[in-house]
Amino acid sequence: MLAIFEFFVNNILTKPEFFVGILVFIGYLLLKKPLYQAFSGFIKATVGYMILNVGASGLVVTFRPILAGLNERFGLNAAVIDPYFGLNAVNSALESIKVTTSWTMIALLIGFSLNIVLVIFRKLTKIRTLFITGHIMVQQAATATWIIFQAFPQYRNFNGAVMVGLFVGVYWAVATNLTVGATQRLTDGSGFVVGHQQMFAVWATDKIAPKIGNPEKRLDDLKLPEWLSIFHDNVVATGTLMIIFFGAILAVLGEDYMRAVDAQNFGKNLSFVTYIVSKSLYFSVYLAILMTGVRMFVSELTESFQGISSRILPGVMPAVDCAAVYGFGSPNAVLFGFIFGALGQFLVIAGLLIFKSPILIITGFVPVFFDNATIAVFAEKRGGVRAAMILPFISGMLQVIMGAAAVLLFKLQGFGGWHGNIDQSTLWVGQGFIINNFGMIGYIVAILFMLMIPIIQYKKLNNPKLYFNNEVEEM
Repeated sequence: MLAIFEFFVNNILTKPEFFVGILVFIGYLLLKKPLYQAFSGFIKATVGYMILNVGASGLVVTFRPILAGLNERFGLNAAVIDPYFGLNAVNSALESIKVTTSWTMIALLIGFSLNIVLVIFRKLTKIRTLFITGHIMVQQAATATWIIFQAFPQYRNFNGAVMVGLFVGVYWAVATNLTVGATQRLTDGSGFVVGHQQMFAVWATDKIAPKIGNPEKRLDDLKLPEWLSIFHDNVVATGTLMIIFFGAILAVLGEDYMRAVDAQNFGKNLSFVTYIVSKSLYFSVYLAILMTGVRMFVSELTESFQGISSRILPGVMPAVDCAAVYGFGSPNAVLFGFIFGALGQFLVIAGLLIFKSPILIITGFVPVFFDNATIAVFAEKRGGVRAAMILPFISGMLQVIMGAAAVLLFKLQGFGGWHGNIDQSTLWVGQGFIINNFGMIGYIVAILFMLMIPIIQYKKLNNPKLYFNNEVEEM
């Protein structure tokens, strides 16, 4: 049994691409699909995840010289607020304390199983959603592993992995459950919810937006300059943002310095302008690779999950990637979310430089785009134009302010990244502060606080009988 377990840990749990592929394979078999179709799904999901890893690794390798340059020349500990940079940062941090990332995969399995258990006992827990966005689960489980292992050095073992699993499993269940009302209102009862990095933010947006805006004043009624339409394309939006942002950083670092630290890519015959544009656009290249992988395995995982849902957990709502809601809102909402989120981030980054913060935050594409576009879609539905501008702007500010606080709180200086998404830079920072200062009591309080949320929701409803039909107005 021990040999079987060791094989499973070393060859499956530490290889998330195979873990996701096997989940897809099992899901298709439960759907009674032919064996060849289940095998096809396994290959697509596994290869998709491997493509994601290529994109994530490319992002890190491309921009490492820039991060090193900021630290070496100006004594700035720079951190990119992006889940892929954050994933690399926490994995490097775990390696620095000689802890294997296999504990992350064990925690992920425990967390996913706990989400299923909470759904099975939904009459007691009031949980009716199951988080299935595989790559997000890996990112969040890795981040939580470092948070728990850093706070509890004595539990850098299986006990700690169980603690991480309990933490993420409860978060996945409770946070996705919070988005039921908002998502069903937006999508006219589509039957899915958001399972990404901004679930608490989606709930808060759904409650705040009507108080600050008018839902009758829609973005589609605005006459926007035609040239802004180019930013509907992710590649154009990312490339433009990175040319501006990294172009400024590279200009400050200087041509001579970059030739010295990045000689392999900055040949003597290459002009500095060409180097800046090329270096910046590689972000778009690797992000496109990464997103190709995401689309491959997320589509397979979402479809195959219907087998798990229908056979084991009938009536439960799958929690999927936030991009699934974009088609239900105004196309301009995605654009507004990106623009105003970026403005909020840039404003605070300027403040960090002016006030000589010990941590410099660098914009990452995933939070500035996906978080803020998602917030804008929900905000525009409930609060119109005004809410679609204000709430992403506030989100962008919080991502940077709390991202810098997170780097200091979780001792990630020198590792080059932080998860950065809005839930991880608000809720998780608050929970991490409590855990770091109150130890096991703080950890228990964080878990119990989350578990109480759906119960409080349920008790505040005017008609609780409709709760499990997913047709209710939530608190």
